[in-house]
Amino acid sequence: MFKKNLEKLKQDLSKNNIDLAIITDDDSIYYLTGYFDFLHMSFGRPSILLVPKDADTVLITPLIDAHLIKKNCPVDKIITWNDGVDNEWREELPKYIKKNVKVAIEKFKISTLVLNYISSLYEQQSFKNISPNLDLIRMVKTEEELKIAKSAGKVAEAMMYAGKDAIGHNVPEYEVALATSQAGTRKAAEILDKEFQESDISPVIHFLQIMASGEDLPKTHHRSSTKLIKDGEPVFLCFCGMTNFHKFKLGFDRTFWLKEIRDESQIKTYETAVRSQKAALSVLGPGVKAEDIHAAYADTIQSAGYPYPTFRCGRATGFSMLEEPQLVSGNKTVLQPGMVFAVDGSANEENFRAQVGDSFIITENGYEQITNFSKKIEDVII
Repeated sequence: MFKKNLEKLKQDLSKNNIDLAIITDDDSIYYLTGYFDFLHMSFGRPSILLVPKDADTVLITPLIDAHLIKKNCPVDKIITWNDGVDNEWREELPKYIKKNVKVAIEKFKISTLVLNYISSLYEQQSFKNISPNLDLIRMVKTEEELKIAKSAGKVAEAMMYAGKDAIGHNVPEYEVALATSQAGTRKAAEILDKEFQESDISPVIHFLQIMASGEDLPKTHHRSSTKLIKDGEPVFLCFCGMTNFHKFKLGFDRTFWLKEIRDESQIKTYETAVRSQKAALSVLGPGVKAEDIHAAYADTIQSAGYPYPTFRCGRATGFSMLEEPQLVSGNKTVLQPGMVFAVDGSANEENFRAQVGDSFIITENGYEQITNFSKKIEDVII
């Protein structure tokens, strides 16, 4: 998978007459090589992948993490550097970055530390932005990626059922978050053992749980807290970023109520959210423009008397939490089989918001849903 991805980039460089791509984003490096680490730039230690159009690829990475590089990593040469030794990662870089060549970088993802250094080597040469090229390459997933996406869906479902079961009167929100992460971790470990046999891929769910209860529901990205959940309150669970199976991310959201719905106006809001997702799905499929899906979603919300939605209908996902295209007004990208999307439904009122969301693979004839949990009103009252 990774070797094919790297070859696609090299072909793109040749097609666009770009001599060298400098890749520093962790997700991009993983997509192209299978090599990943969570702490590189957080600890001031960049990894740099050099991809020339017609020469050997080079990975420059901290010595401390060299053992994380897989034996089948498709790069031609690996160079390691150590903290404080010689000129660290800068030592070897000039040897591979020649002057007077057309160089491309990830313009909005490259660290300032690396950008400032390579800019000094080029005497104010402007760099092409390789990110749009990579976005296009990453849009349509390989069969291997789709297998991982489907497994991520199974992890997400295990998390949602565990979250639902953990919600109760006087249960603190963080206990629900612990239940979802534990269930997701166990399901991920089970799938890794049975289907992937990879011991160096961590199954552990580590992203902070997005959830809210009661009056906090309008806080869209509220994190689990010590607040006690009460009977009659709505509870929102969102697994965006959490379903990080094999580094593949999905979207998956549900709104619940504990025991009963005390404010009946919330029923209409919830049903509008469900209908808005259904409207989006009636359009979702190959050959459709991304903006048309958002339009169907937004029109349904506004037709029900609610304000224009505060966020896009959805987004492409993959080894990054946010990929292209986004399902938003103005995005004219035409959907193709093999793309993976998170598609939401929502509706807002002053003191309450409802949201549902699932992930889908675009197929030749429509889509395949890979996260499943009932949205019927009787099934979300627990």
